[in-house]
Amino acid sequence: MDVLEEARRVLEEGEICDHCLGRRFAKLSFGLGNDERGRSLRTTIALEDDEDYTEPESCWVCDDAFTDVDSWAERVVSRLEGYEFSGYLVGTRPQPLVEENERLLDEVTPAEYAEEFKSEFNREVGRRVGESVDADVELERPDVVALCDLTRDAVELQVNPVFYLGRYRKLERGVAQTEWQCYDCGGAGSVEGSDCETCGGSGCVVDDSVEEYVAPAFLDATDGGEAVFHGAGREDVDARMLGSGRPFVLEVKHPRRRDVDLEAIEQRIAEESDGAVEVEDLQRVEGDVVERVKEGDADKRYRAEVDFSEAVSEEELEEAVDALSEATVEQRTPERVERRRADRVRKRRVHEADGELQDGGEAAAVELRTEGGLYVKELISGDGGRSTPSLAGLLDVEAEVEALDVLEVELSLEEVVEEASNGS
Repeated sequence: MDVLEEARRVLEEGEICDHCLGRRFAKLSFGLGNDERGRSLRTTIALEDDEDYTEPESCWVCDDAFTDVDSWAERVVSRLEGYEFSGYLVGTRPQPLVEENERLLDEVTPAEYAEEFKSEFNREVGRRVGESVDADVELERPDVVALCDLTRDAVELQVNPVFYLGRYRKLERGVAQTEWQCYDCGGAGSVEGSDCETCGGSGCVVDDSVEEYVAPAFLDATDGGEAVFHGAGREDVDARMLGSGRPFVLEVKHPRRRDVDLEAIEQRIAEESDGAVEVEDLQRVEGDVVERVKEGDADKRYRAEVDFSEAVSEEELEEAVDALSEATVEQRTPERVERRRADRVRKRRVHEADGELQDGGEAAAVELRTEGGLYVKELISGDGGRSTPSLAGLLDVEAEVEALDVLEVELSLEEVVEEASNGS
């Protein structure tokens, strides 16, 4: 391609700025800005043709948008005030006329070496923004995105969420994992003008939740707009979560601050829950970790206090727990969760089982290590035949879990973060 000849053809179309002239040849000769390319071509043509060199007074292609780059950068910086971020990105929504003008130029000169208007405008505004903020341009995972909307003459700000990974322990029973809205009133607390009988007008099935202690602490610290709790599975409301705790991610939307005092947050949660909920191992992570935590079907260890309808012997209990060890259990969705789970049969494995008789054989303490997703209460009770094999079925007595503790969720936070960063 004869670059000067093509440049002359562009100049013949009308008065054009250096940026738009240079953009037609943006993929030639790296190390130059498009305005430098345009000015060099204009200068060379003037010398070759022995004509007076003149600066363009306007541009029919961009409608003089590049003369306002400094102003747009100032507006972006102003919109970013009050937000903490380490990576930013500038985007552009050009006027339809500019895009049409670019298509007209594509008919005049080859487009294979050209760069779009918005790419150049993004870069020029972004570079100037970088001179005023303590942050870097981040193409893949920006904390904030400033959109220069030339159609509306406005700067739109997109503040991306921030994510914190950690573990929680639930040391008291009667605490849900997340806010549990009443099914009958949809959280309104009333039905047809009267207090909902199911929830007593509270709008919630359970008054306390881990989420309700964790989320406010993060929202206050980050000055965020909304929080979403993502847990690695969940335990029943009447079960405790002990050991090292259950992994979770707290997603904070529209945060003004990102680097927060995580130890202070841990302390606040413990104090405001009166010790019912403890959080530890907090760390800031990327959003990819959410999927790894939610889909990480980790093995779990449990301790269940079980009551029997009639006394059983040590030999009977030993034979039953031996039969459960390494057994594959088929479980139809339990009746108690049918409203929240699809009705299907799941196969889950029991890795280990052990038991110790209590109260003269009318009760037992049973410890289990199982594959994630196994319903432990139904493994004990049999759930009317919906779960087989079961401890009740093997003993041929009725068995009911009186108290359940999750002793461990075998999911490494370090491995979760590593897998997310590797995309595996």
